[in-house]
Amino acid sequence: MTNKTIIHPQYTQTAANYQLYLPMDVEEMIPLEDSVRLHCLLCERMDYRELLQAYSRKGRKPAVDPVILFKVITYAASQKIYSSREIEKACCRDINFRWLLQGYAAPDHSTISRFKQKYLTDTVMEKLFFQQIEWLYQQKAITGETIYIDGTKIEAYANRYSFVWKKAITKHEANMYLKWQALLEDINTTYCQIFTSTCETFLVDLKKVLAFLEKLREEEQITFVYGKGKRKNVLQRYHEQVKEMLQRKEQYNASNQIMGEKRNSYSKTDHDATFMRMKDDHMRNGQLKPAYNIQAAVDAEFIVGIDAFSDRNDTTTLIPMLQYLKEHLPFTYRHIVADSGYESEENYVYLKNEKQTAYIKPQNHERKKKAAFKKDIKQRENMGYDKSTDTYTCANNRQLHVLRSYTRASQTGYESQVTVYECEDCSGCPLKEKCTKAKGNRQLHVAKAFLAYRETAQENILTETGTLYRMNRSIQVEGTFGVLKEDYHLKKFHTRGTSNVRNELLILAFGYNLNKIHTKIQADRLNLYYHPLKTA
Repeated sequence: MTNKTIIHPQYTQTAANYQLYLPMDVEEMIPLEDSVRLHCLLCERMDYRELLQAYSRKGRKPAVDPVILFKVITYAASQKIYSSREIEKACCRDINFRWLLQGYAAPDHSTISRFKQKYLTDTVMEKLFFQQIEWLYQQKAITGETIYIDGTKIEAYANRYSFVWKKAITKHEANMYLKWQALLEDINTTYCQIFTSTCETFLVDLKKVLAFLEKLREEEQITFVYGKGKRKNVLQRYHEQVKEMLQRKEQYNASNQIMGEKRNSYSKTDHDATFMRMKDDHMRNGQLKPAYNIQAAVDAEFIVGIDAFSDRNDTTTLIPMLQYLKEHLPFTYRHIVADSGYESEENYVYLKNEKQTAYIKPQNHERKKKAAFKKDIKQRENMGYDKSTDTYTCANNRQLHVLRSYTRASQTGYESQVTVYECEDCSGCPLKEKCTKAKGNRQLHVAKAFLAYRETAQENILTETGTLYRMNRSIQVEGTFGVLKEDYHLKKFHTRGTSNVRNELLILAFGYNLNKIHTKIQADRLNLYYHPLKTA
C-alpha cells in the first residue's frame, strides 16, 4: 500500500486564485538598492578555487552549485539566520533567497549542514573572508593604517558543569602517588621484589608492575573472581589497584596535555573551551562558564579580522592576532589601538620590532587621575627618582638603593629584567604603616624597560591623534561587539572546537561587513573612517 497525500479542494482553489497575481519575473520584486544585489555583486568578484577544490567530487554533480550555496549561507548570516533548518525555510519562502538560488531547488537542511562542516571549513572561509577585506582596501573603505583591537567572552556550546581543573588534577595526582608508594612497598614485601618508582617514571613503573602481576597470574594459573560472595586473593587485589591507578594516571596525563601550560581548566564536552568568568546581567554576577575569548580587529567600523582563543586574558592574544592579520592581509597596520588589558612589556617589544606605534592605554592611566592615588605615599609614581644615582626617595626623604636584579618570566615564556630597590633604613619611620606592610625595610620591584615603553604609550594616547583613536576604539570595536551580541544574537556558539567556532565567527563577520557596506553606501559614508571628536 502506497502513501498518498490528500489535498483539500479548498486549498487547490486558493492556490489557483493566487497564481493569477504572482509575477513571472522574480527580478522585478527585488528593489535595486536591496543588500542582496550588493552581496551577489561582491561575491561574483571573488576567487573560489579553494572552495571548489574542497567540494570537488569524482563523477558526481552537486545538487546546488557550491558558489551559490556560499552566497546563500553568508547572506543568511547578514539576515541573522544561522540554523540550517531556518536557512532551508528561507530558501523556500524568501524571494531574496530564491533569487540567489538562480533556479536551483531549495537545498534541505542536511545539505546545508554538510556543506558547512565538510567543505566550507575555517581555512576555506578564511580565504574568502580576507578577499572581502582586500576589496574594501581597494575601494578605500578602510584605512589600512589604524586598527582597533578588543576582546569579549562568548559562551561555548558545552555543558556548564563539565569542568576539569588543573589544580584538582595536581592534588589528586600527588595523593595517588603517595598511595602508590605504600602499595609498591606491600607488593615488594609480598613477592620479594625490588620495585622502585619516582614521579618522573610513575607511569612507566605502573605498567612494569602490572605486567609483572599478569605474568605471575599466568604462571600460577590463577582465575580472578567477581561478584558478591566471591573472595578475591591477594594477587587480584594488587592487580585491580595497580590497573585502576594506571587508568587514572593516563587520564590525568591526557587532561594536562589538553590544558597545556597556559590554561588551568577545560570542558569535557569541548576541550578547547576554558572556564571563564562571564558578566551575565546588569548586576554583573560573574559565573564560571565554558567560553572562548573572541578577539576582533576593526577598521573604519569593518571587521578586518576575528579569531577565537582559549586564553582568559587579552594580554597573550595581541601578538597572535597581529601575526594572523599580517599573514592574511596584503598590507600592514602601523597604528595599533587597544585598551589597558593588552599592556605588557612583551607586546610593547613586539610592536617596536614590527615598527608599529602602540596606542595602548596604561593600566594605571585612570588611577593616576584620582586624588586618593596622588596622596598614596606607597605608590612608586609618588616617589622622587634620581636618574644619575638610580635611587628613589620616599615621603620621609629616605633613599631606596638598588639591592639586586632578577629575571621574571611571563605566562608565554617572555623574560624581563626586574630591579629591586630597598630603603636604607625604615626603623623608626612614622610613615611606615602607610608605606609598607613588610616587617623589614621597604622594597620596590621595578621593570625599567616596561616603564619606558609605558611612558611612550602614555605620551602617544595623550596627543590629539591618540585621543581621536581612543574615542573611536570605544565606539567602533566595542560598538561592534554590542551589535554582534544584541542584534546578531552572538551570545552562545552553536558548534564545538576552535576550528568550528572560528568558522562560525568568519561567516558572521562576512555577513556583518556586508550589512555595513550596504549601510555606508546608502548613507554616503563609505570613505569616512573616524568619528570626529566632540568640541564644546
